[in-house]
Amino acid sequence: MSRPPLPPFTRETAAQKARMAEDAWNSRDPARVALAYTEDSRWRNRSEVFEGREAIVAFLTRKWEKERDYRLIKDLWAFDGNRIAVRFQYEWHDADGNWFRSYGNEQWEFDEHGLMRRREASINDIAIAEKDRRFHWPAPGPRPADVPGLSERPF
Repeated sequence: MSRPPLPPFTRETAAQKARMAEDAWNSRDPARVALAYTEDSRWRNRSEVFEGREAIVAFLTRKWEKERDYRLIKDLWAFDGNRIAVRFQYEWHDADGNWFRSYGNEQWEFDEHGLMRRREASINDIAIAEKDRRFHWPAPGPRPADVPGLSERPF
């Protein structure tokens, strides 16, 4: 299976890969998201470390059960060869209706077929008031084209 664009990445194809990942994650469909990763993809997400598509699906299922009304923006930070770094923010609320904005960075490594074989994510959560939310598009679903990325309003 091939997942274009393929490495080595250009600025344009790296940005395209980041937006494709954002759109997939905003679908909140764990099985769909997992198809972008190799069968044995290795992840570090916060303090969790795991491997494989089955583990990815299980992780994302748990994540989106906890992080409700999730909306994400990813922006390209850097790229080189088969590696991409992104920064991201997402907003969500817990079961009690408490809102959060999560800030983070990810480092990605791809195989020759454009599948991600390694993902490392560092994330911090900040409690926000519902009135301070910035991500309001219909969810689940992709960020509309008229909603700017993080370069416009990073914090």
